[in-house]
Amino acid sequence: MSKRRKPYPPEFRRQMVELVRSGRTPESLAEEFEPTAESIRNWVRQADRDEGRRGDGLTSPEREELRRLRRENRRLRIEREILAKAAAWFARETDSVPSKSSSS
Repeated sequence: MSKRRKPYPPEFRRQMVELVRSGRTPESLAEEFEPTAESIRNWVRQADRDEGRRGDGLTSPEREELRRLRRENRRLRIEREILAKAAAWFARETDSVPSKSSSS
């Protein structure tokens, strides 16, 4: 069983980012609230990317698109594999049936 907790709500994350920007340290916020200081630093970095303050990574919409495209790619690979197996099966089945002569 996984020990992961549910993700923090976006509003909570925004509040932590604003507190860091107002001068609080991630360490002090981690002591007062539950998330780790590293999680809070990650939220600040991601907020900076989303607002155009940083250019060293993907914005949240870009991350979501990448996640969606990877899921779609995985699904398409599985579908292609299924279709290839089905085509091979049908090819074997049609070869085993005697062909009808067209001369009447």
